[in-house]
Amino acid sequence: MTRGKRTIQTAELQVRLLREGIVESTHRVQAVVSDSRGRVLSVAGNPETSTFIRSSLKPFQALAVSTTGALERFGLNDRDLAIMCGSHQGTVEQARQVFNILWRCDIEPTALQCPIPPGKRSPLEHNCSGKHAGMLAVCRQRNFPISNYLQRNHPMQRLILTKLGELLRMPPEELIYAHDDCGAPTYFMQLGQMATLYAQLGSGDSLDMERIVRAMSHHPTLVAGEGQFDTEVMRLAEGDLVSKSGSEGVQCVARTGQDLGLAIKVSDGAKRAKYAIAIYLLKQMGWITPTIAETLTETFMTLGNFKRLEVLGELALP
Repeated sequence: MTRGKRTIQTAELQVRLLREGIVESTHRVQAVVSDSRGRVLSVAGNPETSTFIRSSLKPFQALAVSTTGALERFGLNDRDLAIMCGSHQGTVEQARQVFNILWRCDIEPTALQCPIPPGKRSPLEHNCSGKHAGMLAVCRQRNFPISNYLQRNHPMQRLILTKLGELLRMPPEELIYAHDDCGAPTYFMQLGQMATLYAQLGSGDSLDMERIVRAMSHHPTLVAGEGQFDTEVMRLAEGDLVSKSGSEGVQCVARTGQDLGLAIKVSDGAKRAKYAIAIYLLKQMGWITPTIAETLTETFMTLGNFKRLEVLGELALP
């Protein structure tokens, strides 16, 4: 971050659940827009608020695949790269795409160390299996050990951590880590740092990140699934946006070709609130058209015949 020592604090956003017009619940939300140099351009709340980036990290974990030559070595394509970035629904199409990565790398699905989801039969159906398959592809390409690829000090995880340090212009060892639900490391970051990562992702300044953007925006159903927020945003935006959700109220969006990234955190982790805020802010900033905003609102902010969400507040200049 490049704001000096001055602490920026503005009013938080609110998402209210209305039942027949009466407020039933309220969610507090913070949001930041940054550029690729780490400059905070707009903020609601405190951009130095920190949380785990969770699955919004996946495009940058996939960056370790696209920068090592593993894609070319095993003949992997943009569909494979998209599923590596995805938090998918475990459909037959999605699980087969993950299997394709492993098959081309001559790795058995039993090597995946993500859990088997409840009611499912294979780790291929876990929503992080694409990310894990990408890590295993690099292990095979670099002759790294496979049995312990999730350990923080494994060379695969060191590649990811080193890349994050380079992008954030900080010593990678300063990033605090914990295990995500799938067993892989995730990192504790400021919202402004997350927004900066996404600004870099969409800036077009890196061929490797540009390929990730293309893979996600051209194959959005592999990133999430039919009817899921990330898929619908990217499908409707037709290449102008890259969107990736994380658990516990984290949502990140890149404006492609414009060096801008948006990071959102809902204090209580509510999924419905982060989608409502994202739609509201994307419309406010002109990143989506009113028609796209209306379509997304009908799907993600109207909760049946009696309930709907409303957003209060604005992004402010820092």
